[in-house]
Amino acid sequence: MKQVFFGARVFDGTGFQDDIAVVTDGAKIKALVPVSERPRDAVQHDLSGGILSPGLIDAQINGGGGAFFNTDPSVNGIATILKAHRAFGTTHALPTVITDSASLLHDALQAGKTAQGLVPGFLGLHVEGPFIDVDRKGVHPANHIRVMTDADCDMLIANKTAVMMVTLAPNTVSPALIKRLADAGIIVSLGHAEASDLDTLSAIDAGASAITHLYNAMSQLQGRAPGLVGAALADPRVIAGLIADGHHVAPIAIFAALSAKGADGIALVSDAMPPSAGGPKEFNLMGRRASVYGSRLSLDDGTLAGAAITLADAVRYLIHDLRLDPALALRMATLTPARMLKIDMNYGRIQPVYSASFTIFDDKFGVRGTVIDGLA
Repeated sequence: MKQVFFGARVFDGTGFQDDIAVVTDGAKIKALVPVSERPRDAVQHDLSGGILSPGLIDAQINGGGGAFFNTDPSVNGIATILKAHRAFGTTHALPTVITDSASLLHDALQAGKTAQGLVPGFLGLHVEGPFIDVDRKGVHPANHIRVMTDADCDMLIANKTAVMMVTLAPNTVSPALIKRLADAGIIVSLGHAEASDLDTLSAIDAGASAITHLYNAMSQLQGRAPGLVGAALADPRVIAGLIADGHHVAPIAIFAALSAKGADGIALVSDAMPPSAGGPKEFNLMGRRASVYGSRLSLDDGTLAGAAITLADAVRYLIHDLRLDPALALRMATLTPARMLKIDMNYGRIQPVYSASFTIFDDKFGVRGTVIDGLA
């Protein structure tokens, strides 16, 4: 079915265009033309203001709408989470399984393989642990954290989804195993680690290309001990995920990261938990109560327990609270995560042959709707 979207400013992945109509044919974008020259033999969508953006892409979603992937590692769990986030503007995502038992990880991987092609917006999985550093575990249960073996590496490669990201600690996983994962097309992301800058750079040399929630659960930048943060900020080969919710990272640290890496080197992630995307204010996080206090999600002892935001919330926080250029904020939620996930030949831009996947905002960046592969 041919469709035309017009009447809104178009953010094409890098900047804004005015007086442009976006013509789609099935699941793909066919053309961008002046509004006055749009084809009239297509379904017309007059957006009457607002912004048409590439669909928001979230590389780290643990849950949403009350669902938690670790509690329901199934196709239904994946579908429930993505449907909840789609209502709040995210078109594509990686449901994320955090550190848990080997059997639960197996179930999550099997669900991911089955969900491919069945669940709208499902790109693949993010495996965050158990191959992390117990000294920087955050809320991950210590009893399931372990050192990666050759067999673990074989298992991840054998169960690879179309897109797969694996968060691991560069000080506990060897460069040889990192290289094997990267060579198999798995996106290796570094995080949850008390790693030195040399550990980090060795992992990047081996093929690691991403950083999991920059600044959080990792060795910090010091003048004579740059740590994981320092190496991540300095090395242009990695794109860093960032939780912009007003709690995980201070504004000055966000600006420091942007000064070091630019919007092309920072990808917004939600790190969303069940309370996000319309879920309840409280849930059970592996036997511990996690609650939303204001907009902060934490355990009873005050430890941050993921986030209660959507990706659109992060975009609005950058634009409204930090006064960031909207084009930069949107790029960090569209094209940059697409580049991080190595899908930027199909997603993250509004231009011919790209996916007809859009997030439709009002003028204040409230979400009005979404389109995934041509389907509203």
